[in-house]
Amino acid sequence: MSREGKFLIHCIECYRRAKNLSGAAVAELFSKYGLFDYIMRYFESLHVNGDRYLVEDFDEYIANHAV
Repeated sequence: MSREGKFLIHCIECYRRAKNLSGAAVAELFSKYGLFDYIMRYFESLHVNGDRYLVEDFDEYIANHAV
């Protein structure tokens, strides 16, 4: 598995734990708001950050892309 793929799984698990959600719920949320593409596009700048930062960044991204 690629580094990016492993990081994507880490992001899902990190967000799942922080928000007390199921993996399926996180996958649906990430899909709905385009977070999978966002994470892969900005992998180089995101993967060096801690879990707390990632959760806050994803929350902000979702808030800015809510319909």
